[in-house]
Amino acid sequence: MLSIGIVGLPNVGKSTLFNAITKSQVLAANYPFATIDPNVGVVQVKDERLEVLSKIYKSGKIIPTAIEFIDIAGLVKGAASGEGLGNQFLSHIRQVDAIAHVIRCFDDTNITHVEGKIDPIRDLEIIELELRLADLESIDKRLPRLEKLVKTKVKEGMIEQSVLLKVKHMIENDGLVSDLVFDDEELKMVKLMNLLCLKPNLYIANLAESDLVDPTKNAYFNQLKSKAHGVGIDVIPISAQVEYEISNLDGDDQLFFMESYGLKESGLDTVIKKGYELLGLKTYFTCGPMETRAWTFKEGTKAPQAAGIIHTDFERGFIKAETLSYKDLVESGTPQLAKERGKVRLEGKEYIVQDGDIMLFRFNV
Repeated sequence: MLSIGIVGLPNVGKSTLFNAITKSQVLAANYPFATIDPNVGVVQVKDERLEVLSKIYKSGKIIPTAIEFIDIAGLVKGAASGEGLGNQFLSHIRQVDAIAHVIRCFDDTNITHVEGKIDPIRDLEIIELELRLADLESIDKRLPRLEKLVKTKVKEGMIEQSVLLKVKHMIENDGLVSDLVFDDEELKMVKLMNLLCLKPNLYIANLAESDLVDPTKNAYFNQLKSKAHGVGIDVIPISAQVEYEISNLDGDDQLFFMESYGLKESGLDTVIKKGYELLGLKTYFTCGPMETRAWTFKEGTKAPQAAGIIHTDFERGFIKAETLSYKDLVESGTPQLAKERGKVRLEGKEYIVQDGDIMLFRFNV
């Protein structure tokens, strides 16, 4: 399951956003450190294709994929060295796939700002620095433990040391993550390390309701977007308060409410889509009278590994995958017509699964 950690200073709208994500009543009071426990919310990923497939296959139920959001207490300057409560929970986001920074881009004298005034660039830099310092602390603890492995020429120890020294140098010299160069073996090691500063990032600009129609009229948003563009990171404009209101409405009321703000989809759906894009995630489907189900896979995944997402036995005993693209099915109208038109393919072990594939795995164990 895809997981995204939500970070930010206190009082930037993190808990309001999290309430919207989960429809749960997480404490969102107007003072720093209101959130004192890491909160985990699992939400379904909306995919219009599921409804279409369910009707075609006359499925008894629909099972979408899910995404996990982890919200930790607001971080403050000095968090990595123990300031505030957020530092206690940095460990909870080490396992996430990506980090979403919530940055306040609105003025409101009724909501205090821990740094005294609104400055999205400063706020973002405080959080990014704290994540780096937390990593530096764990690197400095780990390096002495690797010395014995390096002295005895243990390959894994040497690779890990090389990676850690590169990241340490980058942090200490205020370098860019994009400047880091790893070979293939080091890249495999990086994925196992869960260093916060190396995780993919999204920036969420929390705007006032009045700025949603045209975010570019908000000077704070433009500042943030300019900085983000320089490092190739997406900025998603949302209003946490509006998202919370949307989450409490149903169907048509939700659509009508979003239209009043000129929104085609909720900001949360945009965050989820961007998260999928950022991590190179796609969706394939399994369909039948019992259920239509979505499965998340990494771009470039081959058929046996995709089968293994359902069950390890499917991968172990993989023979073939009966495959039909969503587009071909919709154009044909029914699976039988698609088959008659030659659109159903038998794919082998080297087949790279595509987004929207409808798959039936043949296996033998």
